[in-house]
Amino acid sequence: MKLGVVGLPNVGKSTLFNAITHAGAECANYPFCTIEPNVGIVAVPDYRLEVLGKLYNTKKITPAVIEFVDIAGLVKGASKGEGLGNKFLANIRETDAIVHVVRCFEDENITHVENTIDPLRDIETINLELIFSDIDAVKKRLDKSLSMVKTGDKKYKIESEFLQRLYDHLSALKPARTLGNLSEDEEELLKSLFLLTSKPVIYTANISEADMGKDENELPLVMKVKEYAKHENSEYMVICAKTEEELSSLSPEEQEMFLSELGLTESGLDRLVKTSYRLLGLISYLTAGEKEVRAWTIKQGTKAPQAAGKIHSDFEKGFIRAEIVDYDVLVELGSFNAAKEKGKVRAEGKDYVIKDGDVVLFRFNV
Repeated sequence: MKLGVVGLPNVGKSTLFNAITHAGAECANYPFCTIEPNVGIVAVPDYRLEVLGKLYNTKKITPAVIEFVDIAGLVKGASKGEGLGNKFLANIRETDAIVHVVRCFEDENITHVENTIDPLRDIETINLELIFSDIDAVKKRLDKSLSMVKTGDKKYKIESEFLQRLYDHLSALKPARTLGNLSEDEEELLKSLFLLTSKPVIYTANISEADMGKDENELPLVMKVKEYAKHENSEYMVICAKTEEELSSLSPEEQEMFLSELGLTESGLDRLVKTSYRLLGLISYLTAGEKEVRAWTIKQGTKAPQAAGKIHSDFEKGFIRAEIVDYDVLVELGSFNAAKEKGKVRAEGKDYVIKDGDVVLFRFNV
C-alpha cells in the first residue's frame, strides 16, 4: 500500500513524514523544500505479532508495511506546470490513497504561501489542481471515444455517455470520487482512468502543540476540515506533526509515558495506519511458526486461495485448503496443535473469506 502525503508548502507535510517514517526528509521554512518525493517504508503496528513471536519463540517477526511518499507542496497552477506541478501530480498518480495535510494553526514564524490561515481555501487549492488535471485526461479519452462511436460499436456509445457525465461532474469542480450511482462496468472504467480525484483521501488537520488535548469543538479550523471531509464522505483525523516528530525520537517506554501525559492511548502513526486500512478496506491475516511470524495485508472479502497467493503464486495455483484458528483462541490454548486437539482449527476451502486476525496454515500441491 502506498500513501501520498500532499498539501500546500509549509503545512507540516515533511514534519509529519519525518515523524512517521524516521526517514529524515529535509524540512525547512520555505516553499518547494521537497523537490524529489521522499519515500519511507513504515511497519504497521500490530501487537499480535509480538505475542505470537513469544508463543512460538520465533526467529523473525515481519510486520505488514505501508509506503509513505512525501510529495512536494502543490500550488495554484500546478496542473499547468506551476511550481514543477506536473511532476508532482505524476507522483500522486502512483499512490493508492492521499493523506492531505491541512494547516490548522497560527504561527507568525512559519510562512504560508497565501499569507493567511484558511484550511478550506487550502484544501480547495489542492483539489482544484487535481480536478483540472483530471478534466484534461477525461477530455482526451472522451474525444477518442466519441470518434469511435461513428463505427457503430455500442460499447463506445455507452463509454462516451459515462465519460460525458464524468466530464460534466469534474467541470462542476467536483472530484471524481463523489460521482455516485455507478454500475460495476462504470466503476471499472473509472478505475482504468487512474484519475487523481478518484483516489480516497484522509484529510489530516495539523494542529499546534498548544492545541493538543483540546476537544475538536474548541478548534474552529479543525471543525471546518471535519465538515469538509464528511461532506465528500472522506476520512479525516487530527494530528500534531510537531508532537509526532518529538515522539518519534523517544524509546517505546518514553513514548508510552509521553502519550499518557497527553491523555492519549496511541500515537498519530497508529491512528493514521488504522484510518488508512479502513479507508482502503484492508485487513491483516497472520502466519506463525518457529522460523517466522508474519502479517499479510489483503482486501476485505479476499478468499483463501487469493490470500495464499499473497505469500506465493504457487500457493494459490495449488491451493487445497486453509487450516485456520482464531488469534485469541490460539493464544489462549498456547499452540496450533493444542487448538487442533480441542477442535478449534477449521479446515476451509476455496470459498472461505479470510477475516482479520485469522492465523492461517495453507495446504497446497506444488
